[in-house]
This record gives sequence, structure tokens and C-alpha cells, in this order.
Amino acid sequence: MEKEPKNNRNKWIALINIPIQMGVIIFLFSYLGSWLDENHPSEKVYYHKILIMVGVALALYNVFRQVNEINKTK
Repeated sequence: MEKEPKNNRNKWIALINIPIQMGVIIFLFSYLGSWLDENHPSEKVYYHKILIMVGVALALYNVFRQVNEINKTK
């Protein structure tokens, strides 16, 4: 039985961590938005929705950056 190269295993570990990082980023931005909505209410600004969208964009940027970095090391 052949062993996988160590570099290949590191790529899998990085790929497995991506969804966890996405979830943490989006959760933290959502929590911050909820906290801002409760403590600083405004009729026209919805912090929760805005910060969720910022969190999703930041998480996607992070995924894109990490995948490109993994592909560079091939």
C-alpha cells in the first residue's frame, strides 16, 4: 500500500477547514449585527442583514484566496 505524500495530506486538511472558517466568520458577523440591532435601533438601517452580507462576502473571499493558494503549491 502506497502512502500519500505529506503535501497532499496538508491540502486535504486545508480544504476540510474551509467550511469551518466560513461558518465562524458568518456567525460572528451575524452575532455582531444582532447585537447592534438590539443596542442601537434604527428604523432605516438593519445592521443584522448588512453584516450578514458582509460576512458572506468576506467568507467567500477567504475561500477564493485559500483555494488559489492551494493551487499555487501544486
